This record gives sequence, structure tokens and C-alpha cells, in this order.
Amino acid sequence: MHDIARYLYEMGHLKQVRRAGWWIAGVHTPESVAEHSFRTAILGYILAMLEGADADTTMRMCLFHDTPESRVTDLDRVAQRYLQAVKASEAQVFEEQMTRLPAVIADALRATMAEAAQRETSLEARVAKDADRLECLIQAREYQARGYRDAEDWIRNNYAELMTDSARQLADACLELEPGSWWRGLKLMPDTNVSADEQRES
Repeated sequence: MHDIARYLYEMGHLKQVRRAGWWIAGVHTPESVAEHSFRTAILGYILAMLEGADADTTMRMCLFHDTPESRVTDLDRVAQRYLQAVKASEAQVFEEQMTRLPAVIADALRATMAEAAQRETSLEARVAKDADRLECLIQAREYQARGYRDAEDWIRNNYAELMTDSARQLADACLELEPGSWWRGLKLMPDTNVSADEQRES
């Protein structure tokens, strides 16, 4: 159990690891890898259901896809241009992380992440990658709404790489709506915890 505890503390470190590409866009305090992974997993589930893929497998791919960044940090595309062994290093980190988990868990995650690399043959892998890209697009849209104009580059590039119809349609919807649209109108809705008489009196 001590090794599992160490693994969990390491996963918590992802809350501190910032997504470095946003610094290039001028974002002073960008999202963490953990924050990115959280919404990517939600997107993976939704897209898998829309595309007829296995939602649990897709969601696992999304949830664990960036765990090696606890040790090698997040490297933006500019940095990766000069570092040839990024993928190999991440694979090494992932394997070392798996040694801290019971074999039944580690073997299942190894199989999941091996499939995640097979986008030519696995619908779940394609959907998971779309979830990753779409999450970045949505985050860029949020930063753009806060005044970070260079986020447009992230929107354009991630949109161009989407592979599934559902991801493109959802991207279109996110680009049509303002990020704050989710809460606008909620203040005008009736409070279900207040009786009709109390609402009329207020």
C-alpha cells in the first residue's frame, strides 16, 4: 500500500505542473495538467458515447494520458522541436510509475495506453485524442475570452486535427457560444428550493 500511496501523491503533483504552451500565449497562470486531464476525461466519455466507442476505455485513456508529466513536466511544441526523446522519456516514466501499482492495475493501464497509441485501428484511441485536442481548443476559447489574443492559434490548430464528426460538431458549438454562456440565465430560473408563493413575494 505504501507504493500506491506514493503513486497517489505523485498524481497529486500534476495539480502543480502547468501546461507550458499557454505561457507562450501570454497566460500568466495557466491551467495545470490535472485540470486539463479532468475535462479531457469528461470529453472522452461524451465523445465516446456520441461516436459509439467504448466510453470506459476512452475515459481511461484520457485520464492517464499525461501522467508522465509529473516527472518530465509539460513541454510545449516549441520545446519538443529541440528534444528528440520526449515520447521515449514519457514511456519510461509511465513504466516506472506502473511498478508502484499492483500488477492487476498496472497491466490494465499498460494495455489501455498501448491501445491509445493505435489510432489507425482503435476508435477509442481516435476519440481519446480528439478529446485531448478539443479540451485544448475549449481552454483556448476561454483564454481568448479573457483577452489572450494569441490563443487563436491553439483554436485553429486543434480544430484542424480533429478526426471525428462529433468532435468537430462540438468544437463548432463551443466556438459559437461564449464561455460564460453556461451560467447566464440561471439567475433568472425559478429556485426549486423556494415555494411558488415565496417567489411571488420576492
